[in-house]
Amino acid sequence: MQLKDSSLFKQQCLIGGQWISADNGATITVTNPADGAVIGAVPKLGKKETAMAIDSAEKAWPLWKNLRPLQRSDILRRWHSLIAENIDDLAMIMTMEQGKPLTEAKGEIMLGMSYITWYAEEGRRVYGETIPSPWAGRQPMTIRQPVGVTAAITPWNFPMSMIARKASPALAAGCPMIIKPAGKTPFSALAMAELGQRAGVPDGIISVITGDASVIGDALCANPRVRKLSFTGSTEVGKKLMASCATTVKKLSMELGGNAPMIICSDADIGQAVAGAMGCKFRNAGQTCICVNRIIVHDDVHDQFVTMLAEKTKGIVVGNGLEAGVTQGPMINPSAVASMQAFVDDAVAKGAKVILGGKPDVKGGLFYQPTILTGVTPEMRVFREEIFGPIAPIMRFKIEEEALALANDTEYGLASYVYTRDLGSFYRIAEALDYGMVGVNEVALASGEVPFGGVKHSGLGREGGRQGIEDYLETKYILLGGLSA
Repeated sequence: MQLKDSSLFKQQCLIGGQWISADNGATITVTNPADGAVIGAVPKLGKKETAMAIDSAEKAWPLWKNLRPLQRSDILRRWHSLIAENIDDLAMIMTMEQGKPLTEAKGEIMLGMSYITWYAEEGRRVYGETIPSPWAGRQPMTIRQPVGVTAAITPWNFPMSMIARKASPALAAGCPMIIKPAGKTPFSALAMAELGQRAGVPDGIISVITGDASVIGDALCANPRVRKLSFTGSTEVGKKLMASCATTVKKLSMELGGNAPMIICSDADIGQAVAGAMGCKFRNAGQTCICVNRIIVHDDVHDQFVTMLAEKTKGIVVGNGLEAGVTQGPMINPSAVASMQAFVDDAVAKGAKVILGGKPDVKGGLFYQPTILTGVTPEMRVFREEIFGPIAPIMRFKIEEEALALANDTEYGLASYVYTRDLGSFYRIAEALDYGMVGVNEVALASGEVPFGGVKHSGLGREGGRQGIEDYLETKYILLGGLSA
């Protein structure tokens, strides 16, 4: 790995300001999904080290929470600046462990940076209230206080921006955070922590622990000193974490699975809709929670849309994300490739037509062809399940009510998209979609300034925007008496 600053590549974990290995020397090997080459190894920690991280966070918390908000803001800003200065190295680390092209990796880092700058300021706007009193001689008021030790379990598909999205509001609110990154992509998290140390984050305020996800997750959930858990990942795992946290009544924010529809109306700008579908479906090889999962196209423009989408999709270059010109990297592991083929085979067996792709790429390994399916119906797995790969299922509709029924026919409710140039259609459809987020003629939903999250089985809580700091704060009500003359 050719880095300008090789010290950003950490193969130890950070607890209490110290870089440590497992006592027994156990490690987890990390490989590059593009070629299977070993990148390095990280410690395989467990309950003991998780307890150490919680201890160090609890000890460090009083100092951190009692800093002035402006002091915490200054540290977050320095963290942001150091990330910007090292963006090339961070992108290299991410591409090697996750697979996405370097340009996408840099885009993700810039998105993560937007959360840090936003919460560097939002932490200075944690206001209480003076409440108009219903009583003579008494004044009710509220203050906002940090919740305490927090933890984050982050996914492999966005190994940097998810950390920034969770850690920056926690730190801005005055909370320490323990980060458990995905075992497939730990090095981005460790590099982020190294830069946080350089920025002046006190020892114990950020810890990064790697190891068995279930062991560490159970330890975080069971410990009553961890007052807030943030998780991004599958709905199945999220439900288990919620159940585990019930005994200690933690605050939770959960960004879980998605099954995003894209409704393309007859009056839509088809070129714009195709560009949106390309950006939303094939980014990160389709391995994102807000990727469009079902493209629902009006009968009048269906054939035109399919033809234009196929032509654009042919231009995707599959390969190693470090190579110039590559626009789609590998899947994360062999089971993901097998899952793509199972989706296609099921759809074809039930009547779908493969317009493009439909099989592993000729490069072999973990590469899968960008795929377009037409004639998709609700009986097919690609309609019901989160695909998490480069398969674009397309179906027709004739009337608006039919499109909405298809779009809402899922247990998920994270992201959704609409393409229309009619003001009435935009408002009716956006209001009727049972999702936490709706993009109208736009697919780039995430930014530090806006709330991100879903409904139903897609999770609870919001990250980003002014709402994102709320779960890291408690509201304390104070009644001041004895004010009568």
